[in-house]
Amino acid sequence: MRPRDESGRSPDEDRAAEVIAAEVIAAEVRGAPPGEVPGRLCRVAVRLLPVTGASASLRGEGVPVRLCASGDRASYLAEIQSTLGDGPCVSAAESGAPVLARDLTAGADVGRWPVFAQQATAVGVRAVYALPLGNDAVCLGTLDLYRDTPGGLTGPQLSLARLVAGVMTVALMALPRGEEAAWLDELAGDHDEVYQAVGMIMAQLGVGADEALARLRADAFARGRTAHEVACDVLTHRRRFDRDG
Repeated sequence: MRPRDESGRSPDEDRAAEVIAAEVIAAEVRGAPPGEVPGRLCRVAVRLLPVTGASASLRGEGVPVRLCASGDRASYLAEIQSTLGDGPCVSAAESGAPVLARDLTAGADVGRWPVFAQQATAVGVRAVYALPLGNDAVCLGTLDLYRDTPGGLTGPQLSLARLVAGVMTVALMALPRGEEAAWLDELAGDHDEVYQAVGMIMAQLGVGADEALARLRADAFARGRTAHEVACDVLTHRRRFDRDG
């Protein structure tokens, strides 16, 4: 009798399941415009894995930039990590290795990201799995998977998640630039607006870039807004930071 893994399946059954999953992924992205591929892969990840949401973020200089999400809750959690500058997505991008937060309700994961864990559990998410997008030389961003119950992924499930992340990496590498990628230019514009706002806050407070970004993030979190929303207010002079605030 062939040995079985923690899912109760034999290696042959695992390989067959992976082949089927690869066919599902191929069918989902076949013929899709390059800009739609990451979003489709987020949705297919939810279909293939025991997760309830997925998002992808590009790595920025201190600010992860949400690329796509399978739904509103996944989008919210991606934006929260960008606003906080903390969470499994940020840790995976910094380390270039998968980060598996198996239980955001107790234990080490809560201690590692206390504020993010509070925000995630408040909307019903109990576990997050963040996988880097890229290769050994560069991390482009992360694929983040969200689950409503605590627990980890089995070996075959993690392999499947890596497969989705690998296909998304290839898709990102193949994305057009310039005039053919207006959506990507818009995404970069959102990122630039945050740093333009950071520059204005530096001038208003007489502080360095790191502190200005921290103040912007803190203000966004305190007001229940995203960092990009507060940045837009700063740029349009609806929000001003002062030394006494």
